[in-house]
Amino acid sequence: MAEPSWENPSALARQRILRETRSVAMVGASPNAARASNFVATYLLASTDYDVYFVNPNATEILGRPVYPSLAELPVVPDMVDTFRRPEDLGGVLDEVLALGTGTEGVRTWWLQFGLWDEALAAKAEAAGLTVVMDRCLKVEHARFHGGLHLAGFDTGVISAKRRRG
Repeated sequence: MAEPSWENPSALARQRILRETRSVAMVGASPNAARASNFVATYLLASTDYDVYFVNPNATEILGRPVYPSLAELPVVPDMVDTFRRPEDLGGVLDEVLALGTGTEGVRTWWLQFGLWDEALAAKAEAAGLTVVMDRCLKVEHARFHGGLHLAGFDTGVISAKRRRG
């Protein structure tokens, strides 16, 4: 397998992205509580100030909020599009993102969740003015930079480098 030629933004750059983001559209959000997207959605709603929008053509409500069938039908243009889709669907998602526009008045970041990596699409997205983050979990990264990450991914409320005994 060839070494990747594309690299994610640095940790400091990802922290800046998360700090500057105000709205997130989750493409592929699921109403199924066992799905990773639902866990991330729950975290974003409870632990961030982001305006969160759900996109899924097969659902009408997730966590008590409306779901939109496509990015084009959102009431806003989000700062970030967080993507939970199959690798073969990513090109179509990117096309939808680019149709919204990019930059200061459009989408600024295209975020691909764990397991999603496509260097050709990342290059296309960056050429259009998007910042791209691939194979990273938005929830994990946010918690990491905001002091809420435990080995299991939960906020323990304890700040210590030592493990508790007992």
